[in-house]
Amino acid sequence: MHKNRYYILHVPMLSLVGLQRRRRPLPSGPFGGRLAPMSDAPLHVGRFWHHEGDCVVCTLCPRGCRLRDGQRAFCFVRQNVGGQMVLTTYGRSTGFCIDPIEKKPLNHFYPGSSVLSFGTAGCNLGCRFCQNWSISKAREVEILSEHAPPEAIAQTALRLGCRSVAFTYNDPVIFAEYAIDTARACRALGVKTVAVTAGYIRPEARGEFFEPMDAANVDLKAFARDFYRRLCFAELQPVLDTLVWIRRETSVWLEVTTLLIPGQNDSEDEVARLCDWFGAKLGTEVPLHFTAFHPDFELRDAPPTPAATLARARRQALAAGLKHVYTGNVHDRAGQSTSCAGCGALLIERDGYTLGRYALSDTGVCQACGRPLAGRFDGPPGRWGSRRQAVRITRAERAGS
Repeated sequence: MHKNRYYILHVPMLSLVGLQRRRRPLPSGPFGGRLAPMSDAPLHVGRFWHHEGDCVVCTLCPRGCRLRDGQRAFCFVRQNVGGQMVLTTYGRSTGFCIDPIEKKPLNHFYPGSSVLSFGTAGCNLGCRFCQNWSISKAREVEILSEHAPPEAIAQTALRLGCRSVAFTYNDPVIFAEYAIDTARACRALGVKTVAVTAGYIRPEARGEFFEPMDAANVDLKAFARDFYRRLCFAELQPVLDTLVWIRRETSVWLEVTTLLIPGQNDSEDEVARLCDWFGAKLGTEVPLHFTAFHPDFELRDAPPTPAATLARARRQALAAGLKHVYTGNVHDRAGQSTSCAGCGALLIERDGYTLGRYALSDTGVCQACGRPLAGRFDGPPGRWGSRRQAVRITRAERAGS
């Protein structure tokens, strides 16, 4: 094991473009600044890598980072230590909160239920508009203040009555081993799991990552290669491939989110191309969420997304034949409620994250016409509402894990 507690930062070629364009230093993140010393906590050997000469090569995401001893990958949390790929954030989190499932957003997955949400640090994309940049760009392991083994997370969710656990805030692909082990622990206790991800994962890693997951919300950043390269320092095609694979090859419940940024990915032409591809490749019953951007991180000169833009994009998607299209990050009761794809009856009324009228049977069938609603339903709706409750993983649960 390498004994030096300060390591070299490895930045693959694609991210160097972004490095040159940064206008202000990051308080934390994988792209610059002096490295903080690593914690003395034990490191977890990862599963997705192989040796190539004197390097280890990551096979988890499309970047395929090649790391010499001591170097970290683009995501910053995967590192070559003594000739092995280790996950420096395994078992540690920035914190836990109980959220409404609709916040993920998932509108067709046990509506109204509560979900225990957590993330770690780092990301394998470099989005200049990141809305969670203080976590996703974090490079100081010390922010991971909560120690939580997989079994303790599952037990906490069960004890608190959470229907599911969500891997969110930063992308769970980069902490795949931790997410997989937690999902398996949850499944053993009857707790569902949700991956909130950008879908930037290699084909050889998809099966193991998604197999224990029950649902996924995939963030489709845009429908243009130039956007992904310019603003995310990534590629579009691997995300499209992941979406099609989830839809066709798994039983994972899928919903998709696109954050519309004025002047970047919100044109009528791009939305039309996205919707045409969506219907042809994913089908018309997969929910699509258009959400509002607010200026943040390194895209502070773009204006917030007008509500009218979201409404127009939603109309385009519905006109293209998509059945369930939603707006988010704005107050829009009509755009956030669910209607029957058959008779048009209001099935689930939403005011933000709070449910109102609910006209589904316990098995998810329209009470007016008998058409099943695509999704996952079991019994009456939850009543968690819009609350957000911080949670600590207790010492007793840790000791029992």
